[in-house]
Amino acid sequence: MWELLRGGTYRWLFVSNMAFFLAMQSQALVRGFLAFRLTNSEFALGSVSFAVAVPMLLVSPLGGVLADRVDRRRIIVAAQGLVLVSETTILALYVTGHLQFWHLIGAAFVMGCVFPLMMPARQAIVANVVGRERLSSAIALNMTGVNTARVVGPALGGLLILGDDVRLAYAAGIAMYGVALLCMWKVGPVHPQGGARNAPVWTNVVEGFAYLRGNRLVGLLLVFGLLPMFLAMPFQQLMPAFAEKVWPVGSTGLGLLSAFVGLGGVAGSLWVAWRAETRRLRWQLGSMIAFGVLLVAFCWTPHFPSALALVFLANVFASVFGTVNSTAIQLLIPDEVRGRVSSFLMMSFSLPLLGVLPIGYLAREIGVQRAVSGAAVLATALAVLFFLTSPTLRGMDAATSRPER
Repeated sequence: MWELLRGGTYRWLFVSNMAFFLAMQSQALVRGFLAFRLTNSEFALGSVSFAVAVPMLLVSPLGGVLADRVDRRRIIVAAQGLVLVSETTILALYVTGHLQFWHLIGAAFVMGCVFPLMMPARQAIVANVVGRERLSSAIALNMTGVNTARVVGPALGGLLILGDDVRLAYAAGIAMYGVALLCMWKVGPVHPQGGARNAPVWTNVVEGFAYLRGNRLVGLLLVFGLLPMFLAMPFQQLMPAFAEKVWPVGSTGLGLLSAFVGLGGVAGSLWVAWRAETRRLRWQLGSMIAFGVLLVAFCWTPHFPSALALVFLANVFASVFGTVNSTAIQLLIPDEVRGRVSSFLMMSFSLPLLGVLPIGYLAREIGVQRAVSGAAVLATALAVLFFLTSPTLRGMDAATSRPER
């Protein structure tokens, strides 16, 4: 793990990722704050999230195609540059007094489109930079950075909002986007292998789906990894309901819950990076079961301090599950389709946002504790069912340990 950070190219890539995700998480909080101040409407907050989530889901396949056709470093640089221009425009409009709510929706939409265009290239370029032998540790370190940003970014954005003035917070976010862009220039060009660029774009998209049909294990791992994201991970967006209705702890308690969720994610991904575990299926199934059990316990514990410990541990295992799943998929896929398959992994960012709607409806009808604990039980049961009924899935360790051909 530490050898990776001492290496020049990966170190620049890691710093770029950290700076970008810190800025993105910080700006998401500041954008929501501005939206509420401009409209005084909770619906405005939902509209901003919707403007990010929908294009994030729809544009992902195109991002995967680009990552298999074009220099991956160039895609990341162009995307980060577009975000930098978008956020600088918002700051200029705010400073001059011309900012309106629809401008924020536009900036959220730009992020929703740019993020899925960039992320398949970000995920694929890691394998190009570090090689197969160190891929597990590199992916785990990347997940550590993402989870750290989830904790530090919103806190930083909140601290830099001075009363109702967001100029300093926006300027800090723009500066971090600038750092991310500069660091990516230190990473050399990375051209994908294969002949994807010689075929029409739509043919490349179809080839991505055809690869999943022809490679049953990769398809099973995608479903195995994404289903819990849709069923159980929306609990994070329902934290305000827990903070108000289960334990009346208010905004301070909500902040603590969110922090412990993020810290659990950091601890889980660091564990995977440190262990470099080869018996991946055992860890993946075990962590999913542990996550489900701990999430149910979290829902029903009567004591808030116990809830903090339980949600921390639950997210440790959720992070282990997701990191091991992503690593196994990246080890199995050849580089010529790496971008397109990585684009399907992008759903792990958008599915929890979309899963909030059905789980939120159930929470309104039967209570948030029953809704979330029921979803956790269902996700765990489906994971066990996958394992018991699929010999292909049970052969994952043997498949991922084969030498690269």
